[in-house]
Amino acid sequence: MAFGKTALKFDWIIMLLFAMLVTAGWFNIYSASYSSDATGLLDFSQPYAKQLLWICLSVVLIVIILALDEKFYERFSSIIYLVSLVSLAGLYLFGNNVNGATSWYLIGPASIQPSEFAKAATALALAKYVSDIQTNMSLFKDQLKAFLILAIPALLIVPQPDPGSALIYAAFIFPLYREGLHFVYLLLGFFAAALFVGTLVLGATWVSLMVLIITAAVFLKNRKRKPSRSKYAIIAIACVAFSFSVSYIFNNVFEQRHRDRFNIVLGKETDSKGIGYNTNQSEIAIGSGGWFGKGWTQGTQTKGNFVPEQHTDYIFSTVGEEWGFLGSLGVVALFVFLIIRILVLAERQKSQFARVYGYSVAAIIFFHFFVNVGMVTGLFPTVGIPLPFFSYGGSGLWGFTILLFIFVRLDAANYYYT
Repeated sequence: MAFGKTALKFDWIIMLLFAMLVTAGWFNIYSASYSSDATGLLDFSQPYAKQLLWICLSVVLIVIILALDEKFYERFSSIIYLVSLVSLAGLYLFGNNVNGATSWYLIGPASIQPSEFAKAATALALAKYVSDIQTNMSLFKDQLKAFLILAIPALLIVPQPDPGSALIYAAFIFPLYREGLHFVYLLLGFFAAALFVGTLVLGATWVSLMVLIITAAVFLKNRKRKPSRSKYAIIAIACVAFSFSVSYIFNNVFEQRHRDRFNIVLGKETDSKGIGYNTNQSEIAIGSGGWFGKGWTQGTQTKGNFVPEQHTDYIFSTVGEEWGFLGSLGVVALFVFLIIRILVLAERQKSQFARVYGYSVAAIIFFHFFVNVGMVTGLFPTVGIPLPFFSYGGSGLWGFTILLFIFVRLDAANYYYT
């Protein structure tokens, strides 16, 4: 298949949404990081100039991704995945420590974060495994292998420590669900999260009592069907045991900064000048924007550097302050349109490999977007998850660019054959 013919089938809607998000992101990075000491737009001592360079290099990267034959990504998915695992493991020997985390390789003047690229590699590996003719996602042994593909990179990332990047791998549950994973896994995940938060708020005793009451009520409701008493007993015991283990996990597995952030979000602590300073200032910045915002580069909270590292994980607070509610709504709409478009294209794929990969892309972008905005607005604890295409960082931008445009290439090939 000639590349020229395929190029006509590239989804230009996704490309336009990508360009709009990256452009809007750069303008916000410029506003959040601009200094009066800067000598110009190409002053590479400034984050906005570095980001502009990464954006320009992303264009070259996109051309390379789209020029490769679509079969390359499926054929070499296992090798790409193994290389990503080696790059993650190599950090423990050759990684550079930044802000207490050994998550980067220092290559000349640039820092490369391999966890940003591992997401695309894992998506390819998962798509390859699930689309294998011998894989049946309704079988437990195949489910276990799929979970293992996701667990290995996550377990390599957690000790860096970078729990935020590891948390992203939970997003892959959605493409697996699309391919036949039983709904009970989603239900168990949400139920476990509810038990965890509920125990932190109410305590293990009250939560356990509620679990026993609910279990008994459901059992009595279904008594005409002669439900298995042992089944209900096992579920209740497991929930109670998990609830009483939450305290140990929270106090011994989580670091103090993570415990503090959870306690602040749950309202158990108030620390607007310490660990909760970033979130508090972010909320002030967003709230001060009103309906229409203060105007580009006119944000007083932004210009006053009240929100630390505002051009990275907290970039959405700049959007809220300078673009207001309507501008923030516009950014949210762009992300929603992009995610929906990816899902629509994923559903039309003739290749299961392309479909699984497309759902993985949509899930990863959604998870990043949802958690980051929730974190910046104080709904979730601070976990260090960047906003795709917006947050400053060459590795992040390149990672999401690779993730997205591999799907654009796969979609063009599948569309051409239809």
